[in-house]
Amino acid sequence: MVDVSAILPRDEWVQRAARHEERADALTAAHRSRAAHGEKHPVWDFLFTYYAYRPSLLRRWHPGAGVALADAPERAGWRWYSDAARHGVVETDAVVPDAEAFRTEKPQLASLVERMLRRTASRPGQFGCFGLHEWAMVYREQEHRHPIPLRLGQAGTDAVVETHELRCTHVDAFRFFTPEAVPRNRLAPTRASQPELEQPGCLHAGMDVYKWAMKLGPLVPGELLLDAFELARDIRLLDMQAAPYDLTEWGVRPVRIETADGKAEYVRRQRAFAARSTALRKRMLNAWLGEPASADY
Repeated sequence: MVDVSAILPRDEWVQRAARHEERADALTAAHRSRAAHGEKHPVWDFLFTYYAYRPSLLRRWHPGAGVALADAPERAGWRWYSDAARHGVVETDAVVPDAEAFRTEKPQLASLVERMLRRTASRPGQFGCFGLHEWAMVYREQEHRHPIPLRLGQAGTDAVVETHELRCTHVDAFRFFTPEAVPRNRLAPTRASQPELEQPGCLHAGMDVYKWAMKLGPLVPGELLLDAFELARDIRLLDMQAAPYDLTEWGVRPVRIETADGKAEYVRRQRAFAARSTALRKRMLNAWLGEPASADY
């Protein structure tokens, strides 16, 4: 039985959906234009390749779990929506995103997403990595994943890695370390250990809030989904500003984490992203499971 927390009249939810589509279109306009012309971008393509969600999915508005849409026959049969009449709603053709339908169909995914959101939100952030994961991905390698020159050259880049401690906690960054960089990391993150190691100071964990929102689909309000995408966009910029690549051709100002001033800027912005990501995780748990957004875990 779905606990229907609100019923949105058709006029209201159609207007919200239209505003959402306009906002989503503005967020993806530059990417869609580049894609139409076959142009690549070393910073922003990541948001649509690593997170392989089409812009059309991003612009699809949902009300969130337990919020019924009145007079919505076009959504009948949508995945993880159910007929609101089965849950005591008398409005005509009302449907409601059904958290139990999601959990029934995807029990392992539901369990994983809940663990990742709850546990990551419960932990203090760690702020001593300085974005060196990107440096570890090119350490002592002549061929790189990105065909972009290194700001300090190969020898200078290697020296930065060798004079710092690698502290990466995120498996999806660690798995791209070069073989020579792997033993230099303080930890050896794995997929199995991810729920235990994920922490809000990690830039990639912050970007992944967008991934979890996408996986929950209609259980997450569209406005929250776009907030998560905007966070991923903002984090991605810092991630590449702090990387070893020379991105001046694309107008990207480097954050020189090999210097004291660069480290200070990186940590300041990293802390702000950690606070934003934790707030979004709590909002997501609130929308999905009805937990207070102010809850401590």
